Amino acid sequence: MAGSGNRIIRGNNLTILKKMAAESAALIYVDPPFNTGHRQARARIKTVQDEAGDRVGFGGKRYRTEVVRGKTAGGVGYADQFEDFIGFLRPRMEEARRVLTATGSLFLHIDYREVHYCKVMLDEVFGRECFQNEIIWAYDYGARATKRWPTKHDNILWYTKDPEAYTFHLDASDRIPYMAPKLVGAKKAARGKTPTDVWWHTIVSPTGKEKTGYATQKPLGILERIVRVHSNPGELVVDFFAGSGTTGEAAAKNDRRFVMVDESAEAVAVMKQRLKPYLK
Repeated sequence: MAGSGNRIIRGNNLTILKKMAAESAALIYVDPPFNTGHRQARARIKTVQDEAGDRVGFGGKRYRTEVVRGKTAGGVGYADQFEDFIGFLRPRMEEARRVLTATGSLFLHIDYREVHYCKVMLDEVFGRECFQNEIIWAYDYGARATKRWPTKHDNILWYTKDPEAYTFHLDASDRIPYMAPKLVGAKKAARGKTPTDVWWHTIVSPTGKEKTGYATQKPLGILERIVRVHSNPGELVVDFFAGSGTTGEAAAKNDRRFVMVDESAEAVAVMKQRLKPYLK
């Protein structure tokens, strides 16, 4: 893993992490599969008449469902199901801690299904004293549940290598509007405020220029905020569930180096196209 250039690597992330030098990355952000039990893709299906099928149609006839295409339209899909999700993540988190610099940070992006188990595991790997924040990324887009409160947030756990000495440049963050600007005065309202641990940010628009076609692409604004506040120019940022490469773009746009790792050939192809201007 020698050299200072930006890199995209296809392969098993645990194997690759073990080859990385200790204390070489200032910031690690990962957005692993959320263990939803579903395939993260826009699938096309067809139904075939079958008395043992999973659907009931007109006249009580039964049909089975067959997937015709499992990838997103023009993009990438993947199976999001693990028998032992925490067992899968833990060795990767242990290697991530080893790879972090003394003042480095880990951000684990997850959702409500697994966040509680992930926090207990990370408390064991990093130490409870190294837990700094649970950030809630809240958005308002997509389908609405009718039998429970619609889920419109993700969870981002922030851990540091050292409980007290870590990189945190709050003044480098973007600023957001006050919810009640008249209460703070015109000067403060015009300047805006730094974010709290609840981040209101729209998802990547399905029709926007930022969209790559990757099923679980995260917004560039979220990653740029993390990169600017939790690392310094010239330092190395690593994402070993890199997907569409948003972390790499956020790092490069803010003068950081990046190493992006993914096992999917399709994801690597998306990243190579997206990050082409930043690759040597």
